Amino acid sequence: MRTIGKKLIANLKSTFALVEIFRKIVQFSLLILFNSAIFGLAAVPITLPILFSSGLPFRIIDDTLSVMQKMIYDAIFPLLPLASILIFGALVGRALCGWACPLGLIQDILAAGRVKKIAISFKTHKNLTNVKYIILGLTLLTSISLSLAQFSARGRIYREILGSFAKAPFTSLSPSDTLFAVIPRLLVNLSLSFYVGFDYSLITPLLVTRIIILVAVLFLAAHVPRAWCRYLCPQGAFLALISRFSLLGLKRDPVRCVKAKCHICEDACPMKVPILSLPRDKFADPECIYCLRCVTACPTKAIRLKFP
Repeated sequence: MRTIGKKLIANLKSTFALVEIFRKIVQFSLLILFNSAIFGLAAVPITLPILFSSGLPFRIIDDTLSVMQKMIYDAIFPLLPLASILIFGALVGRALCGWACPLGLIQDILAAGRVKKIAISFKTHKNLTNVKYIILGLTLLTSISLSLAQFSARGRIYREILGSFAKAPFTSLSPSDTLFAVIPRLLVNLSLSFYVGFDYSLITPLLVTRIIILVAVLFLAAHVPRAWCRYLCPQGAFLALISRFSLLGLKRDPVRCVKAKCHICEDACPMKVPILSLPRDKFADPECIYCLRCVTACPTKAIRLKFP
């Protein structure tokens, strides 16, 4: 029996590792693809509901939230980004958060480190998940108010004073934009400073604020798996509003699940989805990013993907 048990555990670990390795390959490949203009590929008129960076010079796609903010600022109805969120959310829920988002990849790498994890109670977790909806609401409210401000003289002055922050309030503070666009540009300027001198005007209060936010997010992600996705990401919040109705979901075999008599699936979930409390036939929880850790961690293979 012990030998069989050891083989089962080894098999589960190998399956878990293989899926995780495959997911990392997909995440890295998509990150390269999204920036493949460096290889001569042309940009495509598509937006994806992921947290990307509008400041990357070699990107071939845009993220929906950045485009939405800019379109609202210019008083243009954001049809394309809204369509992207509705289509992807209805088809695959928040799967792009788990398989395509560059900041999600960074969080997964940090969470894999041997750093003591912070235990968060279920009640606290439920309360904190609402924060991302507040951030989304404030972002859209700010963008809409600044769009309306263009119709008055004082409003136009206010927009000009805010500059880039007015065009994209959230993107101006986004940790993803800071990590993938702002810091690389800063490093390039630092390297050039050896020849032409450093331009201290680059060090602005906004830059310092952005770096502080980024450091805080990365620190939190190392101690709380997918902390940004769970509690703070407005893009994830937008998708979550639609993903509960997605065609892609998970189902749980009650017979196999009873045989296991454990909470391994919930313990493995980086998003703290209450799997055992959800419907068995099919569940599409708004917090689920379809990383498949619950599927590969289950010792009796009781959880599987379901589409539709």
